[in-house]
Amino acid sequence: MTLINAVPQRQGAVGPRAAELPDGCLALAELAGHVLGRPVHHVRQTREVSEVDGGVASRAVLTGPNRAAQLAALEAPGGPVLTIGGDCGVELVPIGVARFRHGPGLGVAWFDAHADLNTAETSPSGAFHGMVLRSLFGEGDPDFAADPALAPGNVALLGTRAFDPEERAAVSRGLAVTSLDELAVEKLYVHVDLDVLDVSEFPGLNYPEPGGWTIDRLVSELDTLSGHEVVGAGITECVGTAREVEALEPVLAALGRLLVSDK
Repeated sequence: MTLINAVPQRQGAVGPRAAELPDGCLALAELAGHVLGRPVHHVRQTREVSEVDGGVASRAVLTGPNRAAQLAALEAPGGPVLTIGGDCGVELVPIGVARFRHGPGLGVAWFDAHADLNTAETSPSGAFHGMVLRSLFGEGDPDFAADPALAPGNVALLGTRAFDPEERAAVSRGLAVTSLDELAVEKLYVHVDLDVLDVSEFPGLNYPEPGGWTIDRLVSELDTLSGHEVVGAGITECVGTAREVEALEPVLAALGRLLVSDK
């Protein structure tokens, strides 16, 4: 049975709307509970920030209380988990746990305007949400590098349209692919950063990029994953109000269809 974890972390983002992420998370989580008919487990996250350390903003918070609370919430989930963020950095723990439990055949469908493949050395902002996928490959800062790591080539970037130079280089050497057709995996985790959408379609985006998808397009793309065994999912980077997030009901319903544990 699907577990919904609300993880209102904001320290992985440093933009002008980062402080709105906790409230956006809570609004989206409330809607998710209604749409999926499941209780929501609120994972306590501090709203305090800490200094930039080694090129990572709020390192002490991210590696301390926030991470400990997430790990505790995933000790015995009993079924697939839907993680509601918060910034994209919340995906480090659930994807890492899924990789540990399901082995090197785990793949990830990464629906995101951004590749999130920077390191502390290459990040233009120091924001961890732009490094999280690179960390899941076991690369970059050792405080965040996953072990066991995702296998190179087992992540498909979908709807991604903003790349820093180092991120393009990582894709060029095969760390991630850019089509689901290139994935040959046994089990799948589905990550949705809402900035895969166009801001004209949904205004509650923390870091919008032009040229995004419609909600209908995102739902259609999620539905194409129905033949896979989806072991977990996350939806992140919401700064929408309770009224604005109502437009995302079809997205939550599509994720719910993928997370049926008896498929």
